[in-house]
Order: sequence, then structure tokens, then C-alpha cells
Amino acid sequence: MTDLIKIGVIGASGYTGSDLIRLLINHPNVRLEFATANNHAGQTLQEIFPYLTGKTTICLQKWEDVNWDNVDVIFSCLPHGMFHEIFLELPPNKIIIDLSADFRLENVEDYTNWYNFKHGSSDYLKKFTYGLTELNRSEIKKSKLVACPGCYPTATLLGLYPLLKENLVDCMNITVDAKSGVTGAGRSPKRDLLFSEISESLRPYSATGHRHIPEIEQQISKITQKESRINFVPHLVPMNRGELITSHLKTEEQIGYEEITEIYIKIYKDEKFISILEDRVLPNTINVRGSNSCHISIVPGRIRGTLVVISAIDNLVKGSSGQAIQNMNLILGYPEELGISHISLFP
Repeated sequence: MTDLIKIGVIGASGYTGSDLIRLLINHPNVRLEFATANNHAGQTLQEIFPYLTGKTTICLQKWEDVNWDNVDVIFSCLPHGMFHEIFLELPPNKIIIDLSADFRLENVEDYTNWYNFKHGSSDYLKKFTYGLTELNRSEIKKSKLVACPGCYPTATLLGLYPLLKENLVDCMNITVDAKSGVTGAGRSPKRDLLFSEISESLRPYSATGHRHIPEIEQQISKITQKESRINFVPHLVPMNRGELITSHLKTEEQIGYEEITEIYIKIYKDEKFISILEDRVLPNTINVRGSNSCHISIVPGRIRGTLVVISAIDNLVKGSSGQAIQNMNLILGYPEELGISHISLFP
């Protein structure tokens, strides 16, 4: 019998940490050894998340009190702007998978400009591998430091990748209309996230510059070797989880709908978590809810030389914790779907 991989989770009290623990508990090859949440130290996970009652006896600790030498893999689910400050305190020989934005960007100035903090571990920015599994598999496989993408970049880039790879898109003319459930805003109490403020409401936010823009543009430029500029407007939708991305594109050359669909199918044919919807079937967040799946469809634009690409994911699974476990599986040599092959929850 293979020895179980020992896992430590930093920042376990938020929605991302919760979903990560939910998935890890059912992973056959791992054991949750430690979980930290400094504001809840001394409480059990099932006190913080009653749905875990009977599933784990882990008691939350302060991250400073954990002996990290006793774990094989460390996941950080801390909010943006925190993990970079403690990263150097962790053992250097562990697999570390960060679910925040702290190591996604290669340009240290982007953290000052977009996240309003001075990076405390900037020497490691280029040592972390960008963890969008389907696009960066070979690099992730040989890495011990992984920066998981944001949920919006995950859904956007998976939707655009085949067109970018084939140089079929005008990279300076991309408009992304993004919609996400309220769990994407985190678990901290905020007045504008109260039920009475969210219910029966649909609103845009960060319309002049969302902080996921530099991440998306960075990856588009790496794929195409071209400069990229996008218009990106996210919206908050009154649902718990789910994300729908509609990207409006101008193509570099005239190409038929059937040919484009064939390109998508060919590039993603071996991907277990990506489904290309054909026959004009459109993605719906309910069909990926609770799963690590991404559904994509391509719609020919009514304006000549344009395309619309629509992609749907669960922001907490494929957009966060599920993708993190997918990367861990890849690094450890396990099947990528191990522990995260759940069928979507319907309805």
C-alpha cells in the first residue's frame, strides 16, 4: 500500500479553503495533517464548517505553530497579499501550491499597481510555475512551486487558448464579459454582499480595471508572443458558485465555424475536464456546479470577422481548489482526475 501524502492547508477558514478540504478528505492518496486559520485557532474544522461533521477531527492552528517538516504538500488559501509575506518562513523542500495571486505575476511592479502591496518575496516570482494545468502541464510536472490561476483567468484562458495557439485572434481587440457567483468575493462579511443587497441584483464591478487583467494579458502574450490588451468587465450574480465568461473576439483571418470547432476538439481531445459543446449548445453554470469541469462553446459573430467564445466553470473547483489538486496530482505522478472526478451537482 502506498504511503499517504501528508497535506497542510494554510488559510482554511474561507470558501477556497473549505472546498479544498472537502475535496482532499475524499482523495484516496492523501491525509490532511494540518489546517491553519489564525483567527479561529483552537476550533475544529467541523465547528467552522458544520457540513464536515464526522468527516475530520482536525483542529485549526496558527500557521506559526505548525511543524511544516511533517507534511509533503502545503496549500495556501490565504487572501491576496498575505502569503508572499510568510512564504520564506516555510521549508524550502516542500511542494507548495498557492491559490492566491501572490506569485502569479512575473512583473513585481504589477503587485504595486494592481494589488496595492509591495511584494515581500519578489526573488521567487519567476520560480513559481503558473498552474493552469491544461496549458502548462510540462512545466507544472517538474515544479515544486505552483501559483494557481484566478477563477476568471482560468475560464477565460481555457476558452481562448485554441484560438491563441493558432494565432487566429487579434490580441489587441478582446472584450471579456465575466459573471461570477458571490463566493468569488470571499467569506469576509461585507455590507454589499448581504443577502438583501445581493438578491434580485446583478451588477458590474471594477469596470475600469479588474486585478485579473494583468494575469490574463500576461498569459495571452506568453502563448502568442504578442502584446495583448483586453477589456474585462466582471459582474456579480446572485448565486453561490459558478462562473460564465463570454469573450468577444476579432479574428485575424476569415475562418468557418466548423473549422474552428474542429480546432477546439483537436486541441482538447485528451483533456478529461474540458468539454467542447457542439450543435450550438451553450454553457450553463448549473452543468459544471461542484465539478472540476469546463464547458466551452464557440458562436460565430453576426459582425464579419468576429467570434464569441463562452466558457463555464465552478469558480471554487476548476477555478480554484479542484485545479490546485489537479496540479498536485500531476506533480506526484497520480492521474490528474484522482479525487476530483465528481459529476456536476444538478440541479
